[in-house]
Order: sequence, then structure tokens, then C-alpha cells
Amino acid sequence: MLKSNPTSCSNAPILKERGQREVFCGLTSIIWLHRKMQDAFFLVVGSRTCAHLLQSAAGVMIFAEPRFGTAILEETDLAGLADAQQELDREVERLLSRRPDIRQLFLVGSCPSEVIKLDLAKAAQRLSQLYAPSVRVLNFTGSGIETTFTQGEDECLASMVPVLNESGQKQLLVIGALPDVVEDQMRNLLSAMGINDVAVLPATSAKHAVTVGKNTIFVATQPFLGETHSALERRGARHLPAPFPFGAEGTTAWLNVIATEFGISNERFEQVVSAPRARARKAISQASEVLSGKSVFFFPDSQLEIPLARFLVAECGMTAIEIGAPFIHKGLVGPDLDLIPEGPVISEGQDVDLQLDRVLKARPDLTVCGLGLANPLEAKGLTTKWAIELVFTPVHFYEQAGDLAGLFSRPLRRRAALSREAAA
Repeated sequence: MLKSNPTSCSNAPILKERGQREVFCGLTSIIWLHRKMQDAFFLVVGSRTCAHLLQSAAGVMIFAEPRFGTAILEETDLAGLADAQQELDREVERLLSRRPDIRQLFLVGSCPSEVIKLDLAKAAQRLSQLYAPSVRVLNFTGSGIETTFTQGEDECLASMVPVLNESGQKQLLVIGALPDVVEDQMRNLLSAMGINDVAVLPATSAKHAVTVGKNTIFVATQPFLGETHSALERRGARHLPAPFPFGAEGTTAWLNVIATEFGISNERFEQVVSAPRARARKAISQASEVLSGKSVFFFPDSQLEIPLARFLVAECGMTAIEIGAPFIHKGLVGPDLDLIPEGPVISEGQDVDLQLDRVLKARPDLTVCGLGLANPLEAKGLTTKWAIELVFTPVHFYEQAGDLAGLFSRPLRRRAALSREAAA
């Protein structure tokens, strides 16, 4: 079991940078949210650039019509020559008449709609009244002006919290979108411990009603859910701080916090976790042989950086040089910071030129960064890992622990293989 380090990063000074940044906008999160929420539709109110971004990020949908689209703001809308609210009403009417399977409709703000101050909250309220009870209409922002890569999910979940039904019973609420197979693994572990009253936000369907109240205890699976965290606390729910379930020890610590809260005995807990924990440890050791003793540098991108750094340092034997994150919410990532030995620079926000200077000076063995920086850094001789892959790949809990280590070890193995070929 992981133990807090008395000389950890929890009280280390945070280097706060507010300069040019290199991140995706929050619209990208729609790509995994629309797959998770089977009866939801995400209507982006934005430009053709927004539509092209979503098409490029999602790839080609061959077998099913995607549950997202873009209401294009034309020149007349941007110039204020058309009534954008009336235009939006027509688009929504057309969409819902064609797609009767939709039960939740999200109006998603973008940079253009934010710039012209289009009131999507007002539109969502009006349309929700019009189409209730068959369709619930909500809104959130995915604008790159306001949000970074993963914050779109946070904004989406936070928009759902105020309309959740009230509940007075004690229950566990898990927040964060997980692939269905990973969510099933999590539920099986909790059920084996005797914890069966478990709700997940977001649910796969609106018919799976999620409730909240003063007896709701919630725990996060993703470290970027700061707004959702605050919204749930405003509803009276209580947060369980825990290390995030990455790797064998992170997963064990996450489950142990829940088990303690629900009065599960140590014997019962060990019966449930011992076998999968042993499998995970073995898988990690096999995948991370090349990671031990190596250094890693995190550029801010997905907000997964601090928990992943904890995993690489504590479970894979790496040394962190710098751990950058777009935003640091200590209420969420504090338990992971407690487990990282002091030494690395902890940075929040970004001034990309200054950070590039630091990484080129440090010459880490592995650099985790966004797509826009990976190729230039590779050209400088650095080995990189795309941060975006860590969001789209199942990496949570025991059965994915070896895969998670493998995501970081593969770039180093590839670099070693290329070096051998060049020397031959």
C-alpha cells in the first residue's frame, strides 16, 4: 500500500505561468462523452473550424451516425444581422424531429459563440421547457478561450448536477467517464466488497437516474473534475479524497479509501484486491523494465499529469523532473502529491517558450506532451509520449495497469530500436 512521503510535493511551491499555451480546446471531450452517453446529443454552436476539429478528432464514423454535430454560425450570425436564438431553435427542432432517440441534448459553447455573447443558458432553459419531459436540454462551454482539453467533460458533468434528483440515502457516486469495460471492472470490485449502491456520473442513459443529497459520498476517477466537485458539494454531497486509480498501488489506495468509509473489514478488502493487485504488479514490472531509473518531464495538457507522475515515480521507478498541469486542484490531486517525493518542479498553467527552454536544458529520457510539441521535440532528439493517448486509452484500475506502463515504455523501446538500427 502506498504511504504518504514526509518530504513530498504536497507543500512544494507551485510555479505559476500565464503565457502562451499549447493545448486542445474542450470540444475534444465530446468524442468520448458521446460514446459514453448513449441517448445524448452534443450540438456545438460554433464555426466550420469547430466542425472540422470534431470530424478530425473523431475519425470517420462508418457504422453509426455520431451523436454530435455543429450548428454553424455564419457571417450574418457573427455580425449580429440574424437572430441567433431563432436560428438555434430551428436547428434543434430539425435535429429532434430526425433523431427521436435523443433524451439529453447539450448545447455546447465554442469560441465564436462566446465572442458574440450568445446566451446558450437561456436557450437551454427555453428549449428544455419546450421539449420536456421527453428531452432534457442543458448547456456547457467547450470554448478554447475558457477550457483546455479535458475540461469539456468537467463542464458537461457540472451542468448536469443542478438537475439531478434529490436523495436522502447513503450512496456512493463515482464521477468521471470511463470506458464501459473499465466501469464494469470497478463495479465488480466494489460489489465484491459489499458496496452495491453505486451510481456513476455520467450514466450511460438518462433512464439510469443519478441522485444526489447530503448522504451522498462521491469519489473521482478523473483529476480534471474541479467544477463538478464544487457543484456536488453545493448539493450537499461529500468528497472522498483519494489517490487516483492508476496502477496497482493507486487502484488499491483508491479502493481502500472507499472501503474504510463504508466499514469494509481489512480481511474482506484483502480477499477482493489481493489477486488482481498481484496481476497488476506483475504486468507493470514486465512493461516498465525500461522505465526504472529514467527521467520524465510532463508538459501541461490533460490534467492527468500529477496522478500519472505518481504512478511512474512510485510504481515504475522513474524520476520526475517537472510535472506541469493546466490547473492544479489540490482537493482532487492532493493525495497524489502527498505520494510524490520532493524534487520535481510543480508548474501550473504554461508559458510554452519558457517550458521549452527548461525541457531542452534538462534533456529528460521521456517527455509527455501534446501533439503540437511532440514532433519538434523529437527533432531535437527527445523521446516523447502523446498526452492525448492517455485519455483515449483505457488506463484505470488493475486490469489496465500493465497497459498504462506500456504506453510510457513503448517510446523508449522504439528509440532504443532505432538507435540500434542506426548503429548497425
